[in-house]
Amino acid sequence: MDHRAFLGDLPPQTKAELYQHQAGRGLRHLMGHLGLIVIFGFLGLSSWPGAWVALFALGVALVFLFTLEHETAHKTPFVTPWINDAVGCACGLVILLPFTWFRYFHLAHHRYTNDPERDPELLAGGAPKTWPAFVWHVSGVPYWSSMARTTLALALGKPPEAFVPLRAHGTVRREAQIMCLLYIAAALSLVWSPLVFVLWWGPVLAAQPVLRLYLLAEHSHCPPVADMFVNTRTVFTNPLVRFLAWNMPYHIEHHAAPQVPFYKLPKLHELAKSHLVTTAPSYHAFHRDFATRLSSKEL
Repeated sequence: MDHRAFLGDLPPQTKAELYQHQAGRGLRHLMGHLGLIVIFGFLGLSSWPGAWVALFALGVALVFLFTLEHETAHKTPFVTPWINDAVGCACGLVILLPFTWFRYFHLAHHRYTNDPERDPELLAGGAPKTWPAFVWHVSGVPYWSSMARTTLALALGKPPEAFVPLRAHGTVRREAQIMCLLYIAAALSLVWSPLVFVLWWGPVLAAQPVLRLYLLAEHSHCPPVADMFVNTRTVFTNPLVRFLAWNMPYHIEHHAAPQVPFYKLPKLHELAKSHLVTTAPSYHAFHRDFATRLSSKEL
């Protein structure tokens, strides 16, 4: 049974319950995520001997705002539309990922998941195939370089890619311009205080490899077919990772029914688990298998 047949067989009442939003659920999760950021930031600035560990943990919490931006791109975590957009823009500023541009990039990814000729994630560069490429990818340097070029080009008025509709070009340009101005202001603040680097830029640079490793598991080495039960991978993991990733380790479930809010994905998983094809018992198991596929050839 593919994902379309599965969804078609669900009783209407079950589908209605899955798609129904619950006021406050997303906001409570957001408060928890922001609470971790505040706690780790406070510990990182303290005289505690392990302050550097707290700053790295702060970076992990910050880079995993990607998963929240991803959810706001689907307009699912918060009942109020403007909160979705405001939170998405804020997350995009933290991790150098323009929100409206990313929304259309990601919707195209959902439309053409794992299609090597149309999925923008694959067109931007698929999974690394050699150890040197893997190290380079996981370092985060290609991500930061690509998004810096993209954001600057959009701010300067370069037309975005074809997946962004013409009606959104102005919004995309203005968002990129605002982001560039805020980054300039943040850089100038370093003249008076190192806090921007200590609590933001340093931690996200150090922790970006954690996010790169996490994201590799979503679609790497999945077959290029139209069935979401096959072309996407769900990874079974612990509650802390599911919390930080806004339940996105249930990635097959999300791709099968992207309208389902993140807090309903565990229920969708229970309904669909007997039909899931591409899964991993843990991130460690996924990367152990991934490593066996890498060659030692140079880039």
